[in-house]
Amino acid sequence: MPEFRQNLATKDWVILAPERGKRPSDYAKEKKPRPPQPVYDEECPFCIGNEDKTLAPTYAWPSKDDWKVRVVPNKFAALDPNLSTTRTQAGLFLAAKGFGIAEVVIEHPEHNRNISTMDLTQVGEMLKACRERQREISRNPKINLVQIFRNHGPGAGTSLAHPHSQIIATPIVPPHIRYPMERAVHYYDNHGKCVFCEMVNEELSQSERVIIESENFAAFSPYAARSPYECRIYPKKHQPSFVLIGEEEVFELASVLRDLLTRMRTALGDPDYNYIIRSSPVGDEDTRYLHWYMVIIPKISIPAGFEIGTGIYINTVAPEDAARHLRETVVDV
Repeated sequence: MPEFRQNLATKDWVILAPERGKRPSDYAKEKKPRPPQPVYDEECPFCIGNEDKTLAPTYAWPSKDDWKVRVVPNKFAALDPNLSTTRTQAGLFLAAKGFGIAEVVIEHPEHNRNISTMDLTQVGEMLKACRERQREISRNPKINLVQIFRNHGPGAGTSLAHPHSQIIATPIVPPHIRYPMERAVHYYDNHGKCVFCEMVNEELSQSERVIIESENFAAFSPYAARSPYECRIYPKKHQPSFVLIGEEEVFELASVLRDLLTRMRTALGDPDYNYIIRSSPVGDEDTRYLHWYMVIIPKISIPAGFEIGTGIYINTVAPEDAARHLRETVVDV
């Protein structure tokens, strides 16, 4: 039986229609194996030994000359850090030059790795690199939003197989980010509580959509998941910005993230996916109503006319079923 569900934080609606979908086990069976990759690709600009093919790093661990994680400016960025942020009018229309900062986080020296096959230290140091670059970029007075994301596989928008994620910072906070913030402020004004903290506590209380719970983090398929196997990782304590995550918490998050992505790879046949770190805009790192989190979206469904037209997504896998499938998936991490 189809069912409407509402996201507590954003008030967006989704439709759950599991009768229209496949059985969870079918996704892995239908996924074509990804072609194997070499440890080193001489044409890949991110492989160790090919450092001359990228711009000078803005961050390297443990060192520039002997790196395991490396952050470099994106040579093909859509934005330019040398432009002005001044808004201009074109009649009634508003414009601004394309100022922004774009960087690539090269997550591992080896070409054929991914997060689910990296050791825990490597995943933790990759997340630390993202945190440190977000901190540093946020000091730029022209920047108002720093977005960290990962595209895995061509269906998720990546063109290079080498494990990497991206950081893009802009002077503009778009409505897609602002509107949920306004909802969160409204909830806090009415209830005196962070809506995201409330949502995490409710998911933990109901438990049926929880996949992994650690001391400081909870990973679950949310009640109003917009697409099959959408998952989120939240800090259990109130924390508005990703830059506030502590040293020990980074490696705890790394363990949860690696475990979750390994379960997805095993259960769904290594799907293409996007993950995004949703963090407060610059200047809002100490608010009582925002809460950072990671959202992971396997690319196993395509929004069609109804979703595009109404903004109401149809999810053909109930989040309870997705969570159960991922919990029961046997992995070796």
